[in-house]
Amino acid sequence: MTDILLKLLEVSIWSGIAALGFGILFNIPKTTIITVFALGFLAGIIKFTLIHFGVSIILATFLGVLLVGCLGIPIAHRIHHPPVVFCIPPCIPMIPGYFAYETILAIMNFLILEEDASKKAALIIDMVSNGFTMVFILISIAIGISLPLILLRKSTVKKV
Repeated sequence: MTDILLKLLEVSIWSGIAALGFGILFNIPKTTIITVFALGFLAGIIKFTLIHFGVSIILATFLGVLLVGCLGIPIAHRIHHPPVVFCIPPCIPMIPGYFAYETILAIMNFLILEEDASKKAALIIDMVSNGFTMVFILISIAIGISLPLILLRKSTVKKV
């Protein structure tokens, strides 16, 4: 049990560090650095805890990004910076690079290397599976970031 908690804490800290790195890359204000790290950490802990308990990676990513979107708007109002500063950098580490890599690798093997028909069928399954997972994770990230920004834009954030 302790090993699981330490592993979840470790990957969440790395998510916060990655969010912080992307924030620094995008030149966020120095006053927002700790907040961006905290939002990246929270998104990571939500995502990886849900994955650990058997929730699909797509739903876990959506809920982690939705949390960042919902928390980023009131925090942005309180700290007097645009919500994009708090919503985008914590969500970038959730982009499904592994699934994109596996999709491209399967496509390359299918087109260039493989001659056996049964192995080509397995590669098609890999392409479709990893490709759809990647696309749905990207869609969940887009919806999770934009939904709170759209819904909370109608009313003032001061009341939240």
